[in-house]
Amino acid sequence: MTTIALGLRANWKQFTLLVVVNAFVGAMVGLERSVLPVIATEEFRITSTTAVLSFIAIFGLAKAFTNLASGWLADRHARRATLLIGWLVALPVPLLILWAQSWWWIVAANAFLGINQGLTWSTTVIMKIDLVGPRRRGFAMGLNEFAGYAAVAGAGVVSAVAASHFGLRAGAAYPGVIIALAGLLLSWFVRDTGDHVRLETAQHAMSGTPHERPRLLTILRRSMWSDAGLFSVSQAGFVNNLNDGLAWGVFPLVFTASGLTLRETSILAAIYPATWSVFQLATGPLSDRWGRTKPIVGGMLLQGIALIAMTMVSGFEAWAIALTALGVGTALVYPALLAAVGDVAHPSWRGIAVGVYRLWRDLGYLAGALLAGFLADAFGIPFAINVIGVLTVASGLLVAVRLREPSVPVMKPVPTA
Repeated sequence: MTTIALGLRANWKQFTLLVVVNAFVGAMVGLERSVLPVIATEEFRITSTTAVLSFIAIFGLAKAFTNLASGWLADRHARRATLLIGWLVALPVPLLILWAQSWWWIVAANAFLGINQGLTWSTTVIMKIDLVGPRRRGFAMGLNEFAGYAAVAGAGVVSAVAASHFGLRAGAAYPGVIIALAGLLLSWFVRDTGDHVRLETAQHAMSGTPHERPRLLTILRRSMWSDAGLFSVSQAGFVNNLNDGLAWGVFPLVFTASGLTLRETSILAAIYPATWSVFQLATGPLSDRWGRTKPIVGGMLLQGIALIAMTMVSGFEAWAIALTALGVGTALVYPALLAAVGDVAHPSWRGIAVGVYRLWRDLGYLAGALLAGFLADAFGIPFAINVIGVLTVASGLLVAVRLREPSVPVMKPVPTA
């Protein structure tokens, strides 16, 4: 007989395994952050910023709708199977990059990568929320995002170092094969969390919490405006990834054009996700104490200011300071947004709610790539960065107006057979 209980202490082994798995998920996408824009301009001679950013647009589109699918699958208690499928989809990614005959092979690789990220990252998020219960969601999401984005930063440096020895494409491809296989192997040992969902659902019923299981289309409609909580976090997530898409695709071009080396560019590209990663260890738990609204609003405002500062300074040291500020702002926002979704959604439809939020959030990559590419080609890269900085500030102000702290029931764990 196995006793099922909610909480980090009761589930620390599975939680830790999921943290490690999510580090490998982050590493898959981190391999590309410093080298792919350079591959576009140097190996395939792409001159249009819009064309360079096409790989981010396809990545965001594939990931956004896969997030929705993974949420739907999760609510049908297929969490572990979804995680394994996500890693199988990752296997062709490094091979397509290595053997690419044209830039569109790279774009196709990023479609597979988007599907991989949507299935694996969403599933690890949902499973961690399942395990810890309602009381420490911010802390759990801080650990989850710390692991993922620390790996994003580290893998970006690894790919740049490998690229200097083996070539640009091989620098991303060779580590990618190892990461995909390791992630698949570790995920095999993950146990499904369906029993934890059933336990929390039973506790909700015992506490007298009303239970409504809305349809997917209903949740989508609510997220567009009528549900203040879902709308606030969805639009903030959308704008957050809009500016992350800009940072991913445009900043390496700015750095190399200024005369910085690939090594210096890779370090700058890593500073943002590394700062974002480490600070989430503090900002996640703080959102459990302060509430979700303050970190989200403060983080969005800080991101917007940091983006605008990127156009007002130049040089390695000045850009490093601005990127650190951008990372701190994102660290304030990311775990609080995910925890807020867990707050407003009932356990029985939590997976779909997370999927809807991550749909909007990762459509931000698509919007960021298209908007930044168009504005950069038409008016210059500094203009594009400033516009997206202003949009980020406006998003934070909108959260301040609409988001209200949800009432989260505090329930004692009840062991079950």
